[in-house]
Amino acid sequence: MAPTLPPDVARLLAEGCVIPAHPLALNERRQLDERRQRALTRYYIAAGAGGVAVGVHTTQFAIRSAGLFEPVLELARETIDQEVGDRPFLRIAGAIGDVRQAVREAEIAAELGYHAVLLGPTTSAVDEQELLLRAKAVGEVLPVMGFYLQEAVGGRYLSRNFWRALADLPCVVAAKIAPFDRYRTLEAVQGIAEADRGDEVALYTGNDDTIITDLLTPVMVDVGGGRVVRRRIVGGLLGQWAVWTRQAVRLLERARRAWAGDDAELRALLELSPSLTAANAAVFDAANNFAGCIAGVHEVLRRQGLLAGTWCLDPHETLSPGQAEEIARVCAAYPELTDDDFVAEHRDEWLR
Repeated sequence: MAPTLPPDVARLLAEGCVIPAHPLALNERRQLDERRQRALTRYYIAAGAGGVAVGVHTTQFAIRSAGLFEPVLELARETIDQEVGDRPFLRIAGAIGDVRQAVREAEIAAELGYHAVLLGPTTSAVDEQELLLRAKAVGEVLPVMGFYLQEAVGGRYLSRNFWRALADLPCVVAAKIAPFDRYRTLEAVQGIAEADRGDEVALYTGNDDTIITDLLTPVMVDVGGGRVVRRRIVGGLLGQWAVWTRQAVRLLERARRAWAGDDAELRALLELSPSLTAANAAVFDAANNFAGCIAGVHEVLRRQGLLAGTWCLDPHETLSPGQAEEIARVCAAYPELTDDDFVAEHRDEWLR
């Protein structure tokens, strides 16, 4: 029998929550800084996140070649077990590569008590049918969250037919839609909505450039026979939400009030949307085709004292010229987006 999510975790995923893509804390020797890695996990839990995703793009895909994939997943799981208490909390592990690699990474995650796999890019050019077979194989180990990754950081185009077929796999419980492209986002949602079990697949935004738009805008899909399906993106699994996470949780709470008919909240969020996109442009280094996106996340966390530096496993992966100054500018320009006071209040406790 295929593995399933625990009922309370399945409800949490379906209702929607904030899932930060967990960064990797390194010291100046580019070695794992366990104290700060635990502190980040504690931060996300205390901020009210509904889960974390570990071993994903923001964690750096290179953790595999560095021998850190299993240690980092284990460290997060231990910290979650110590800190979360009785509330449901999603433990999502990233898996990449061909079928053999992805299945093995899913097996490691299952052994460590993770709930689901975010199925990332392959290491070679394969067709969509092979991707579906890979998802099915991984789904025999853990439930699967599909992942539409933008091309600038290793993704590829995936057709509407692919998303329809993926959603019809019984192992698929959610999809992170992150092509950073409105046309492709709509295609993916439409394909999932057309699937026979499409309403069983929770939709999460990964479009860090249009978070509020994704959360506020339901998609109406004509699925034939005179039937129109209305689908809503219910939460996010985002690198942007690896920073200012307390405000991200409040943002989703506000979006829910807008869904419920609070027009004033809806207008306020629409006004806030360009500010969040502008802040993300600085953090993710959009001006340089996202070359500094991971280092940009690290820079925000460094400014808050949660990380000691912006080091990545690849010494060539750094902040772009002027990016630190641009991050400082958006932090000053949009203080309503930050949670610096919250972090300052609890940082020493998380770093214990």
